[in-house]
Amino acid sequence: MNIHHLAKRVFSLLPGFHQTSRGLAAGTCSSCWKPPWCYGVTSQTSLNYNHTRRLTLSTSKGRRGERSGEHTEDQDDGDGDSIEDAEVDELFRQQVPKDLGDGEHGVFIVHPHVKWGGRKQYLTTAELMVEEAVGLVKTLDNWRVVAQIILSTKTPEKKKIFGKGNFQFLTEKIRQTPGITAVFVNVDRLSPSSEREFEEAWGVKVLDRYSVVLHIFRRNARTREAKLQISLAEIPLLRSRLKNEIENFDQQGGSNRYIGGSGETQLEFQQRLLKERETKIRSSLERLRRKRQLLRSHRKHKDFPVISVMGYTNCGKTSLIKALTGDRGLQPRDRLFATLDVTVHAGQLPSHMTVLYVDTIGFLSQLPHQLIDSFSATLEDVKHSDLIVHVRDVSHPETVNQKVNVLSVLKSLQIPDRLLSSMIEVHNKIDLVPDYRASEPGAVPVSALTEQGLDRLHVVLEEEVVRSTGKLILNLKVDLSSPQLSWLYREATVQNVNVDADEGSAVVTVIIGTAAHGRYRKMFPPGR
Repeated sequence: MNIHHLAKRVFSLLPGFHQTSRGLAAGTCSSCWKPPWCYGVTSQTSLNYNHTRRLTLSTSKGRRGERSGEHTEDQDDGDGDSIEDAEVDELFRQQVPKDLGDGEHGVFIVHPHVKWGGRKQYLTTAELMVEEAVGLVKTLDNWRVVAQIILSTKTPEKKKIFGKGNFQFLTEKIRQTPGITAVFVNVDRLSPSSEREFEEAWGVKVLDRYSVVLHIFRRNARTREAKLQISLAEIPLLRSRLKNEIENFDQQGGSNRYIGGSGETQLEFQQRLLKERETKIRSSLERLRRKRQLLRSHRKHKDFPVISVMGYTNCGKTSLIKALTGDRGLQPRDRLFATLDVTVHAGQLPSHMTVLYVDTIGFLSQLPHQLIDSFSATLEDVKHSDLIVHVRDVSHPETVNQKVNVLSVLKSLQIPDRLLSSMIEVHNKIDLVPDYRASEPGAVPVSALTEQGLDRLHVVLEEEVVRSTGKLILNLKVDLSSPQLSWLYREATVQNVNVDADEGSAVVTVIIGTAAHGRYRKMFPPGR
């Protein structure tokens, strides 16, 4: 492979580049190689690297002038390090993993089964893990499972994962199976060298859980924030592909060549571009995080308790929120990772107290910490909740293992102890388990589909919300000729009103926050 072919292959992996159909201009040689944006430029033309950087990391500022009268949550505030909506969409399209796209794929699933040692999975079985891998593949439209195999290994940390005999057997099996366009090795992350070794041996695209889940995320992403978070999570994959290409070309002694007069090798130049892209994405996500913080402060000012609903993917979180709120606009889908963005839905508890339910992204076992980190801006809302509800699908054969994984992720997110200790565990889908009885003390069994157990859950939620928020339940005497009663209806939860017509007064039972109660006492001092 010569240096021009390497350039085309490597830069096709990087975001923000467009190659013209003209190819390399006459007179351009490997010793004066130019990046793809300079194709068609003669070798005598000097490169302006500052201009190149602007081309690569453009912020499309012209759009702001067209919409100067608008202001939305995601709109740029003028910081040159942020990314405009058009560029987010373009970046998202450009970073589609090579050889995946939206086409059809026949997938061979390979599950390395570790029978002992530190990497053995004790709370599940190889068969159940393969079943989950099959579910991941089937979540993607036009993807199908061609074949699947469980193969034991004593060396999961080695480059080829399997021993020589098993690896040879697997290679022959893959080559003899028709219709395979990709092999899904059911591990959290493959090293760049393992991925390259497998692809060379098998002749097809090789995937791991990280790349498959990211592709599912990509298919389900709708908002600017979700697309940015996915683009950030894809950076490690881009680095792996870049390393594979460079290492492959290094065998020909070409990776140490310098680009023009820049003083940078190809690898250094390409790594810098990826780093700049990552910095820019993180900057935009930080701006969105600050805007989320502002929205949270607005909600706090309204004194609405916030309940975060969490759980393993496809456990029924959205269905439960729909049942609790009666929000017909919610359309739960029976698929993995249907929810990628945090959505907020208002509902009422038995006392007529308004609460906000936060629907969050679902979790999955064996996901690299990097992937969770990429969605930290979204999951940060959980830390600022008043209460967490952990929803479990008790009809699933791996419900115990799923619980362990969810709790592990919550701890890694550094959720405050007060939230973890007060968390309510909801056992969902009991309609699928005949005569179900909760084994864990304090768990609330429900069926979001049939609404069985929802009355009990409402009561438990109200008790815990009152306790965790420090709200007060008071009997206040009000003068009916004053605006006191209307103020309480507006700023607190009025439970009961006993009117004394002779006195022109009433005793009002309310649930009220300490801050609101302070404002009430200031506006309507006792004895006035």
